[in-house]
Amino acid sequence: MNNPLSKPTLVMGARAGIGRLILDDLIARDVPVRASTRRPEPGQLPAGVEAVAADLTDRASLEAAFAGIGQAFLFANHEGVEGVIEAAHAAGLERIVLLSSGSVIHPTSLGNKITEEHREVEQALTAAGGFALVPIRPLVLATNDLGWSYPIRATGSVSIYQPDALTAPVHEADIAAVAVAALMGNDDVTGILTGPDRLSQRAQVASISAAAGKEFSVVELSRDEAAANVGRFMPAWEAEAVLQFLDDAAAGNSGVSDTVERVLGRPAIEFAEWAVDHADDFR
Repeated sequence: MNNPLSKPTLVMGARAGIGRLILDDLIARDVPVRASTRRPEPGQLPAGVEAVAADLTDRASLEAAFAGIGQAFLFANHEGVEGVIEAAHAAGLERIVLLSSGSVIHPTSLGNKITEEHREVEQALTAAGGFALVPIRPLVLATNDLGWSYPIRATGSVSIYQPDALTAPVHEADIAAVAVAALMGNDDVTGILTGPDRLSQRAQVASISAAAGKEFSVVELSRDEAAANVGRFMPAWEAEAVLQFLDDAAAGNSGVSDTVERVLGRPAIEFAEWAVDHADDFR
């Protein structure tokens, strides 16, 4: 495919998930790429791809990773954003495509602490100037459901807060494809990214169950139980912010957007397809 970019593109977090999907897509388009992970190891990345060690909280590693590139895909990270800006300026970076959050432009998410951290990163990078910033803003990531995989595999059951709250989880392949569109020069990608339909968390478990070929059950958690459960994996303030997102969804405020279809020219991927793609994670 024709490559309109004159300088290499850096893909941070390129070993797996969204970053790896972006890397593979750019390689298929003959875009010169450099890939970074925190600790590159042999066999992690496609043969022939330049690999560097980089950490968003380590300015020195960023300066080395940014040297000679034209643009970068990176994840929002509240810690170390000033180092990102300084390294980008030092390298003469032209464009940053930032994986942010749809909550930044989602009205009822205003004030949520996770939302505000994403907003602060976007604002800091925008205010810095010297490079174009293009945020990619998924609202609810389908991959969040991978957090259910361990209890489902262990017990055939998962405990969920607000199991009937409706959201429209977006497939990581759609997020990556929109990010690639931004890296290829499309600036009209910054709307909220969602899947095509709203589903309850209970219905998501049912789709996963159908894809895995096993029956999984849902146990509903009270808010206090959920706070204790989620708080095992993150600070209390972050756990509270996650529960606030679910309360907002339960109030009917987590909608569906057409950004994926508008940018990619095809419908967003159904959650049932995501469940098939990840069925082995739940078996």
